[in-house]
Amino acid sequence: MKNKSKKTFPTCASCEIEMWNRRCIVENGEVSKGCPTVSRKKVLQAADELYNNPEHLKFARQASIQEGDGYDNKFDKESRSVVLNPIKTRIVEVCEFAKKMAYQRIGLAFCIGLAREAAIVEEVLQNHDFEVVSVVCKAGCVPKERIGVNKEEFIVPEIGEMIPGASETMCNPIFQAEVLNNEKTDFNVVIGLCVGHDSLFFKHADAYTTVLAVKDRVTGHNPLAAIYQSSSYYRKIMQ
Repeated sequence: MKNKSKKTFPTCASCEIEMWNRRCIVENGEVSKGCPTVSRKKVLQAADELYNNPEHLKFARQASIQEGDGYDNKFDKESRSVVLNPIKTRIVEVCEFAKKMAYQRIGLAFCIGLAREAAIVEEVLQNHDFEVVSVVCKAGCVPKERIGVNKEEFIVPEIGEMIPGASETMCNPIFQAEVLNNEKTDFNVVIGLCVGHDSLFFKHADAYTTVLAVKDRVTGHNPLAAIYQSSSYYRKIMQ
């Protein structure tokens, strides 16, 4: 049997070519090993055709415009160089983008651990004249046993001793998604759903969804803190 050559996967994250010389940035730029811009042309063409869908085209166009609107003083005439000065927080960009898309009803799917933050976000959105449908992760009051989680696997296995008859309630991202689907939200915002729970929400939500905040219990919901310090205090994540 002949040995099949090992497939080279796209590895953009480890590309060592200087940014302004990369093929994905400059038409005649340099190409790294596995560069999808040149090695996945059929996939690129298929993806490009999807932008012919008016809905996708409008969404992509407004997202790109929003990206540009997030900066000020983009070009310094004296030095003739690019100066990127970010001027808008993500919550402001969420509101502006939703207005660009003429959305009216916003869905808010959040973790109960960030209920205080969700209440503030809900108020912000309402102050921008959006209708807000918000659903907490524990909605439905479904016990964890429903999905085969044993008592020993609970966060607090002794919950029944603390509160007679009580059991841990599962996070229910599919229910969160279906509630927002039922209310026909135009756009969804996720705040702090757990790893995996957020994936189930994305899988089942009908409307486009963006993430305002991700959960990281150790870093105060700033997961990049561990990445920034991966060569020092958080070196353990590399092992």
